[in-house]
Amino acid sequence: MEPLPVPCPAHLIPVASGTGAFHRAYRQAMAHGAVFIAIESEGPRWTAKADTLTAGSGHLVDDTVNDAIRAAIIRLIHNREVGTDAYTGPIYFMIHDVPSEERARELAAALQAALYGDLEPLNRAVPPTS
Repeated sequence: MEPLPVPCPAHLIPVASGTGAFHRAYRQAMAHGAVFIAIESEGPRWTAKADTLTAGSGHLVDDTVNDAIRAAIIRLIHNREVGTDAYTGPIYFMIHDVPSEERARELAAALQAALYGDLEPLNRAVPPTS
């Protein structure tokens, strides 16, 4: 299986619902030295997940990017778009209680791009407040 492109279009974000699917997607990311990114179904709601450990020790995410991701997730929580039990990094990120698969894919794709240094998709998906 080929690694996910960077940035990854939302429709290519893998669904990793269930232990087997999660482990396959995680091992795939690790084998390619890439950031793990996936969505999972939680009944009618969705979760977006990312983990930078799979990318190896050479993959560094600077503080500016981590701060931007954390701020975007906090905006999602404050807007009641996602659950309050999010993990906001700096290594592992999880956004629970996303209302639709489409939105989970959009957020996961934006998160993946940000973890590779491109904040534009994240700013489109979760616009900064003025």
